Amino acid sequence: MPNRETGAGVPASYLDNRGRDDRLYGGVRRIEIETPHGRFKVWTRRFGNNPRIKLLLLHGGPGATHEYFAPCDSYLPAAEIEYYFYDQLGSHFSDQPDIDALWDLPRFVDEVEQVRVALGLDASNFFLLGHSWGGILALEYALAHQQHLKGLVISNMMMSIPEYNRYAEQVLMPTMDQDALAQIKRMEAAQDYQHPRYMALLMQHHYVQHVLRMPLGSWPDPVERAFRYLNQKVYIPMQGPSELGASGRLAHWDRLADLQRITVPTLSIGARYDTMDPAHMARIARMFRNGRSLDLPEGSHMAMFDDQERYFAGLIDFLNDVDGSPGGSA
Repeated sequence: MPNRETGAGVPASYLDNRGRDDRLYGGVRRIEIETPHGRFKVWTRRFGNNPRIKLLLLHGGPGATHEYFAPCDSYLPAAEIEYYFYDQLGSHFSDQPDIDALWDLPRFVDEVEQVRVALGLDASNFFLLGHSWGGILALEYALAHQQHLKGLVISNMMMSIPEYNRYAEQVLMPTMDQDALAQIKRMEAAQDYQHPRYMALLMQHHYVQHVLRMPLGSWPDPVERAFRYLNQKVYIPMQGPSELGASGRLAHWDRLADLQRITVPTLSIGARYDTMDPAHMARIARMFRNGRSLDLPEGSHMAMFDDQERYFAGLIDFLNDVDGSPGGSA
């Protein structure tokens, strides 16, 4: 399946490398995956070389892109951490088949496992970080395949969508401009998600407080691109129309009772102003058998931008600690 256009000036090898040696292509590999509905290719790019710490990043959405993980480039290389950007199937740099049946949580889990195998990651080095929707995917992957993991990071994602929705309704929505909220609700009831007023209201009255605490017009380009290229055909069926709660196929997802099954070291990252309840994020760290939490007092949902130094310091400390590397506390 062809890729959507990604903009002028991007070398073909950056998108379309099919070779086995990614050193020839700046770390880029397009990995062929098998699904019940055909074979497709997903895009990955490796940075660094560390045989003990290899971090695979699962972006949010579903249907966003890896691009908002760009701050990793400012912190992880100096820490000698090998890391992988990866666009999930349906996302901007990967194939985007128009097949609704593909947007299914177990199929996404199987996709991650196929990517792991292709990249040669294993329990001696494989760390998995999932942010937002990626946190759901990371947790589900760990429940199915934790024997392949060295460590797990759940970033800014509650482990119960019903609890996420209650937090949105009982804590976040009452703080919003109520006229704006009523307009948002009317447009959602009419499924008028493409109305220009819909996203404008969400941005002004919710996103700049809880998704990324930066003024509109000053959001970093990687974040703007993640929103610009969000695949609505994946996002809306699974998540619903916005970040103001979830109403799609994930609406009843709840894994709180299963967290004790995870035995690998696990870091839960929460932030004070997040769309996700920071108290919940601290609580789930105690529910994992080998969990710990990182609280970001200035951060929101995209805390890798608005509480950046604490985010990456905590992440790097966790990776080094689990590995027993110099600089860790193990």
